[in-house]
Amino acid sequence: MRRSAAVSLSVLACAVMALSACKRTETPAAPAEAAPAAAAAKPEAADATANDNLNAVLWMQRSQEYRAITEQTYRSAADHLDKALKEANWDALVPEERGNDAKGLKPAVVLDVDETVLDNSPYQARLVRDGKEYDEVTWAQWVAEKKAKAIPGVVDFAKAANAKGVTLLYISNRAVHLKEATLANLRSEGLPVADDSVFLGLGTVVEGCEQNGSEKNCRRRLAGQKYRVLMQFGDQLGDFVEVTANTNEARDALQQQYHDWFGERWWMLPNPSYGGYEPAQFNNDYSQSREARHDAKRAALDYAP
Repeated sequence: MRRSAAVSLSVLACAVMALSACKRTETPAAPAEAAPAAAAAKPEAADATANDNLNAVLWMQRSQEYRAITEQTYRSAADHLDKALKEANWDALVPEERGNDAKGLKPAVVLDVDETVLDNSPYQARLVRDGKEYDEVTWAQWVAEKKAKAIPGVVDFAKAANAKGVTLLYISNRAVHLKEATLANLRSEGLPVADDSVFLGLGTVVEGCEQNGSEKNCRRRLAGQKYRVLMQFGDQLGDFVEVTANTNEARDALQQQYHDWFGERWWMLPNPSYGGYEPAQFNNDYSQSREARHDAKRAALDYAP
């Protein structure tokens, strides 16, 4: 998902784009940066919170462990693909999002784009360097550059799936107007793209289904009308199932409810840089100051006695 991919419906509607595609999937866009005068008034506080994302971005870009995790995830998924193809009743959509019989439909896998297929850590690194937060303008500029690299392991998996006749569907919270740049970036990185219809971005109209904020349930329903979905890949809970309440308790319940789906039908990629878990710590309220949000996250830590 790109920007911090599943948030409460009211906040998502306000924020417009959750990280996901962009703050991809699933997290809402952050408010504009504080005015220069305000920043000047509290330089120590601004400095203290500017690099909340430093270690996360550094880990994604420089750690061998990150690459090992993504590669093993996609390798393991490839090993499960034949089993999914052979079982006629195998379906990676939750029953509530499957409005028709999946038997006999063409097989497909659903992939989120940001931090699942494409690595946007260079954009995150810019924000760390400049002491800024995500916004739609700088995000769209980054997407237009078409410089995101493929997540380690995804190209081999995608090519293997494509060779078995499996269509790759990209359900992303990148807005629909970013489709052309996104598909060009995917193709340049060696990802199979059957045609323009395989990209279902934020703003895709699904007849008879009302999308709430950046939730992807309507687009998953649309995919299910034409395909039997063998697997789903993402970096946010909202990439797999609708998150109706972005609280710690509700997110815990969802993870437990579908515990057995992970590593079988659902495949989670690591993303410490952003996600719905973060705003869940400050009541999904991005109108708070950066310092207040930082303090709420610190307060949510489980400290050793």
